[in-house]
Amino acid sequence: MTALLVPVDGSPSSLNALQAALNFLKNDTSARLHVISVQPPILSGNVKRFVPAETIDDYYNEEGEKALASAREMLEKSGAAANVSVQVGPVAETVVEYAKSHQCDHIVMGTRGMGYIKGLVLGSITTKVLSLTDLPVTLIK
Repeated sequence: MTALLVPVDGSPSSLNALQAALNFLKNDTSARLHVISVQPPILSGNVKRFVPAETIDDYYNEEGEKALASAREMLEKSGAAANVSVQVGPVAETVVEYAKSHQCDHIVMGTRGMGYIKGLVLGSITTKVLSLTDLPVTLIK
């Protein structure tokens, strides 16, 4: 059974990656698809000191769901079943750990996300995932 992981951030590149994954899995009815949005943790101790944990969790979920909105629409239109979730942690490390813990065989991801440095040929998160995982990674523009 094939299990693909597609991390999305709402960027065109990540949505193209999801479409590619859907195309890969079109004829494989036993395949599993995981779609995640990873929210980087708030590192400031001051925020955590003055803002309740529940409010911070709500923020992570709200931002994650914004990033997943277009992906959910794509999944609904395709009729594909997927495990969709919001994760919190260092982005690249969380993607790799999720893939490992959910026994994914392959990661399909965009080459560049919503980061502030648009001019890089390959995004920093993508580069880090490539360096951290032993799984095959397919990059989609």
